Amino acid sequence: MSYPSPLPAPLYQGSVNTWECDDGGHLNIRFHLERAFTGLAHMARALELPHAFTENAGSTLIAQEAHVRFIKEARPGAPLVMHGGVIEMGESDATLCLDMRHHDGAPGTVFTFKVRHVETRALRSFPWSARTREAAKRLKCKAPEHAKPRSIDVSQSAAEISIANAEKLGATRIGGALVSPDQCDALGRLRGEHFIGRISDSAPNLLAPWRQAATSNGVQPAGAVVEARFIFRRFPRAGELIEVRSGIAEIGEKTLRIVHWLLDPETGAGWASMEAVALTFDINTRKAITPNAEARERVAKLVVSGLHV
Repeated sequence: MSYPSPLPAPLYQGSVNTWECDDGGHLNIRFHLERAFTGLAHMARALELPHAFTENAGSTLIAQEAHVRFIKEARPGAPLVMHGGVIEMGESDATLCLDMRHHDGAPGTVFTFKVRHVETRALRSFPWSARTREAAKRLKCKAPEHAKPRSIDVSQSAAEISIANAEKLGATRIGGALVSPDQCDALGRLRGEHFIGRISDSAPNLLAPWRQAATSNGVQPAGAVVEARFIFRRFPRAGELIEVRSGIAEIGEKTLRIVHWLLDPETGAGWASMEAVALTFDINTRKAITPNAEARERVAKLVVSGLHV
């Protein structure tokens, strides 16, 4: 089978470690994002932004939003290679595509980032240099078909996330975490993959009823996200707290649409949010499970009307 040609810029290249895999036996979502942010750093170099993610950088790229499609799972030992390109560039912002594939060229995970070019301290936006604009012309690309949204409306306006609004809507508290120094980047801010890590750690507290029903049918269930949208608002530092408030927005035939808000319990303000389309699959057959009536009844009680990313 032939696959589309790689995008112009070579970025991350490596493989899947066993310790990065979850109970489903495949690369956990936080490590997909860890590779995406590694790719973003290589993309900055390709855009002639030297040392953009170091402590003394004059400017850097900051992620505002990411759309992700998880197309083919990555299991232990799987080699992975990522290439990237520039879909669109504005005065001080850009839309970038980071396409991570398996060794045979099969699409694995594809990330579409909306980024800003900012100075590193106060994160104020400022225009791209002429050098970067010339690099962007060389890296210009069209979004691959497999990068395009399938089940998520990426044009939907961002929600006003806060603890007050979470309580008003009825979103459940499913996680509480502390930002540690080892989770922060060279500039002292929480690294992108750890936002998602807090969600991954917390999600079982929401999804247990769904998976318990699957277990009762003699199946060994595990979860997988097939598409997601992340919106980053603020970046916490070491010592700050994160609270995860979540809810199920929609129940499909085999999938759940889940919304997570990462919030600051000290101020009530929002850090970030995520919308995910997720399914449950049998770890033996690797096939998606169609939930029975009991599972649907249990999870229907967790649907939160009006909750979005």
